[in-house]
Amino acid sequence: MGKLRTFASLANPVFRLYSIAMLLPMLFFVVQRMTTPLLVYRLTGSATLLGVVAMAGSIPQVFSSLFGGVIADRMQKKHVLLIAAGSFALVSSGLAVTLATGLLNAQTWWILMVHEALQSSLMGLMIPARHAVIREIVGREQLMNAVALSAMGAQLMRLAAPAAAGFLIDAFGFTVVFFILAAINAAGFIVITFLPRTGKIVPTTRNALQSVVDGFKYIVHERVLLIVLTFSVVGFTFSMPYQQLMPVFVDDIFKVGAKGMGMLMSASAIGSIAGGLIGASLPNRKRGLLLLSATILVGLALMGFSFSRVWPLALASMIGVGIGQSGRMLMSNTLVQHHVSDQYRGRVMGIYDLDLALVGPTVYVAGLVTEAIGVQWALGGMAMLLVLISLWTLLFVPTLRRLE
Repeated sequence: MGKLRTFASLANPVFRLYSIAMLLPMLFFVVQRMTTPLLVYRLTGSATLLGVVAMAGSIPQVFSSLFGGVIADRMQKKHVLLIAAGSFALVSSGLAVTLATGLLNAQTWWILMVHEALQSSLMGLMIPARHAVIREIVGREQLMNAVALSAMGAQLMRLAAPAAAGFLIDAFGFTVVFFILAAINAAGFIVITFLPRTGKIVPTTRNALQSVVDGFKYIVHERVLLIVLTFSVVGFTFSMPYQQLMPVFVDDIFKVGAKGMGMLMSASAIGSIAGGLIGASLPNRKRGLLLLSATILVGLALMGFSFSRVWPLALASMIGVGIGQSGRMLMSNTLVQHHVSDQYRGRVMGIYDLDLALVGPTVYVAGLVTEAIGVQWALGGMAMLLVLISLWTLLFVPTLRRLE
């Protein structure tokens, strides 16, 4: 396996253990990302409240991502991952209990806002460490390959997990699924304990806020990082809200329920796995052009999905979305980590992960637009804007286009 470029980084035994350790948290994120929006929509029937709940997670994540980057630069990243896994297990258990006791219902949907805020805060604290530790494990030359394989692990979870979650929801209800999510995180905690420590912690006299400011100053003075991060935010903001709006499509447009939602997410995963395999096999060249091309593909595929009323075409479009998203995230992540200094890696990855926090405001706006003109034009309009912005960048920002 180590002789094949596609799987080169798996020859590293520590990266193999890291990949196994991350499969369970990835499984949790995939199922939770599908289950929570669907539960919100089933309880409230409101696209606007989908956006409200998403916004509740976005606001605290803005701050937790920034300080998560500081923590990643000051703590062993293994310890950050352990604390996060244990906390996720407790939060998921709490929501499952509110469902089991009937405390969570149509009148108390705000509990989901609290749940989303807690989950997103923890995610913001954990993800910079999860990203930054890869470079410490595999080094610079195998970074893109390792990032691609790590992302592909998440997509393998998305291949079967959403469909399985959909069947479980339809058969046993949301309570069972959230108890399962708690168990997944507990298992993840156990596996992460076997990871060795990586990297060196550089002592600093700067307080956390000063360290965050230093990270922003560093990015402003590094033109390549600034361009890549800006384009990454644009791509993420306009391409990711489809996941939160998916319940509207499956219940109101296609009328296929939770099982159909799982099938759509699995179709996207198939595309992402294909994109990950391609990305893992590519040499370290023309990554800026590949980032732009992948983002354009995402926009075109989302347009196809948004305006489709034919189920097979919707599934095919989701495969295209998966290929494009996999390439977009791989290239942006690799370019950022390739060009960042080691002493700023955690903080820059924390700022990079701020795009996760921006999804909430975008979903909220998309929810309002959905109530006014329909979900197809809301999502389709965002996809059109993404294509236009990407084409403009391709033509008029040569610095990004020429990045290797």
